Amino acid sequence: MKVGKGEDILVTHALGSCLGLIVYDPVTKVGGLLHAMLPSSKINAEKAEVNPCMFVDTGVPALFKSLYDLGAQKTKMIVKAAGCSNPLGKNEIFKIGERNYTVVKKILGENNILLESEDVGGNGSRTVYLDLSTGQTMVANNGKKRPL
Repeated sequence: MKVGKGEDILVTHALGSCLGLIVYDPVTKVGGLLHAMLPSSKINAEKAEVNPCMFVDTGVPALFKSLYDLGAQKTKMIVKAAGCSNPLGKNEIFKIGERNYTVVKKILGENNILLESEDVGGNGSRTVYLDLSTGQTMVANNGKKRPL
């Protein structure tokens, strides 16, 4: 996870089954990017305590708290998601990408937060870019880069 304000561009690479959650407040120009690998911290509470951003259920609240600490306001936030794919194909037994997406949608729904846009599913890998000065979010996969 990385949060900030200013002229930086935040980037996360290799979003396969992982969740990439992008949050930006255009008024304060505060934004953040979470790259969470697994849906539930219940599988390893010790790891979740050391690195809550490894898991969707603990990483999403950590991202929002960090943004609030920098002055972002919930009512102004633009929220986007990427990743949650199934890189091993339809027969992948654990369905990590699908489960990551289900957990983030549940957390956001419980907090009355809607996704403005998403690029999830499929079987490819994505790279996400967040420009903190403008809020522009780009997603790249298969050699093509486009707005999210």
